[in-house]
Formats: sequence, C-alpha cells, structure tokens
Amino acid sequence: MPHTMKAIVAKHGSAARDNDAFSEHALSIPEPGARDLLVRVMAVGMNPVDTKVRRRMQEDKVLGWDAYGIVEKTGAEVSAFQQGDPLYYAGDVTRPGCNSQYHLVDERLAGRAPHTLSPQDSAALPLTTITAWEGLFERLGYAASENVNNGATVLIIGGAGGVGSMAIQLARWAGLRVFATASRPETRAWCTKLGAHVILDHSNNLHEELKAAGAESVDSIFCTTQMERHWQAMVACIRPFGRIVLIDDPAESPDIRPLKFKCATISWEFMFARSMYATPDMAEQGRILAAVAQLVDNGVIVSTRQETVHGLTPENIRAMHIRQESGTTIGKQVLLV
Repeated sequence: MPHTMKAIVAKHGSAARDNDAFSEHALSIPEPGARDLLVRVMAVGMNPVDTKVRRRMQEDKVLGWDAYGIVEKTGAEVSAFQQGDPLYYAGDVTRPGCNSQYHLVDERLAGRAPHTLSPQDSAALPLTTITAWEGLFERLGYAASENVNNGATVLIIGGAGGVGSMAIQLARWAGLRVFATASRPETRAWCTKLGAHVILDHSNNLHEELKAAGAESVDSIFCTTQMERHWQAMVACIRPFGRIVLIDDPAESPDIRPLKFKCATISWEFMFARSMYATPDMAEQGRILAAVAQLVDNGVIVSTRQETVHGLTPENIRAMHIRQESGTTIGKQVLLV
C-alpha cells in the first residue's frame, strides 16, 4: 500500500463556480482507530450536505459523505468486517470526507454493499437511504416491514430529489399510500416509476393540489426541501394528530403555533446526529444499510443514480457541486474514483 493518497480539498469561503474552489492534494493515508475501517474508495456520491458544508466551513476540508469501497485495513477492536469486504456508507460529517482514494469510517456506520449493484449504483444510496429510513420509521413512527402500514398516507415534498427518491420506495414497500410532489414532466415520471401513487405539482399550492386529488388531509408529511415556501400548505394538509418530519435548513424558524390546534408532531431528521454525538445506538445505521442491501438484492429497491462522472479531479467535483446547487437534479450524482 502506498503512503500517500490523492484527495480533493475544498477551499473555505469559496463558491462552487470559483476556479480555485477545489484542488488536488497528496495526503498521508490515515491509520484506522480502534473501531475504524480503512477503505479503498471506488465511488462517491454527491449530496446537498456537501454544498452546505462547503459554504459554512472555516477551513479547507475534504468533502464527500457517500462511498462504496473495499476494506484495506481494520482497527484493533473491529469485529464485523475484514480486509476485502465491499462496503457502502455515509460516514460522519465531523471527520474528513470521502473525496479521496482512501477513507476512514467507524465500522458501526457501514454496511456490506448490495451484491447486485455496481460500485456507482451502491454509492448513490447510503446517505439518502438512512435519511429516508430514519425519517419514515423513526421520526414518523411507521413500522419498517413490508405492507404493514396499509391505509396510512404520506406526502413527500420534493419527490425526485435524492432523499425523496428513497422515501417514495421505502414508503411504498412499507404499505403507505404515497403522495409525492414534482413539477416537471421528467420528475413526475421519475416519481411515478419509483412507486408514488399520486403526483402533486409543488409549483402550485399543495393543499389545493391535494384536494384536487381527492384528499382533504394526509397522516404525515416528509418535507425534503423548500420548507418555508410550503409551510402554510403543510399546516393545512396535515390531519389532526398527524406528524411532520423536516430535513431542510430554513433561513427563519417557521411559526409552529397553528399546529397546536391539530396536536400535530414536528420532528427534525439529521442522519449525522448519531455519529456526531456518538450515541449508544450508532450501529443502527449499519443495520439500516444491511436491511436495505437485502431489499435491493431482492429487487424491492432500486438505485437512484442518474449521473456518473469518471475520475477524482477538482474539475469533476466542482461540476458536481454546480449541478447540485442548481436545484434541478433528479436522483443522485456519483463519481467513479
């Protein structure tokens, strides 16, 4: 194994379109800690968190929090994996990211990759899969089993995005009636393909769209984007005693007072909370990835990869950030290292 690796470093305070926003560096290959896996990275996924961290960080940093790779070395206390195992994971936002040839991840956050997917299709899944799973089955409280939530309804705002694409599939598997929002012909077709029962146009008022589709309210709402724009409509759409889960980063706090009269529950979903605070149940994320790998191999869940970029270069990472910030991506972008 070499002593150094190629890594793409993001410049703090940079805009994605800046020519010097990303640069290639030769960094030392890190040594795994007690519970760490050293992974030879083969593919990395792109997520909104990459652009958010880049805009907020106070120092230069390696970004990237979706990876597929092969275990090269294990820490002294690792028990679940060994050298040569193929993994997929989202990792820990407080540690260096995976836009590099080698990467460290705590074994509790990783899962064996699906047998039936390519490296690039596997790398598209972890972060959005964990977010969708935790949002549906932990925050909204649905049972994580096939067809056991029959009759319950969920509105997924931003259905064609990375998280929305996984939430549609998992909700459909779990037996929910899925209302998903999309406004373009291609995004409407994508949501339908993934299993949404009804498509609502989020360029219009969502409560009016819901009523036009024959429903007065829904049991739950999974809002993946533009929370501030749709907040009043969400208040109108949620049924009494319903639940709302949010993952957005609003510029201002919403007025939650109108939800008092419906006794509605509001939750935030942040899939990095477990790793950020080293919670006792950190290993749940590895179990989630293992469960979804089985669903993938059984043909229940499909990868949401829509674009593939070849080569770990500053130019490619920069182009992926620009596309991510356009707000028009469908599914996920993946880079083959």
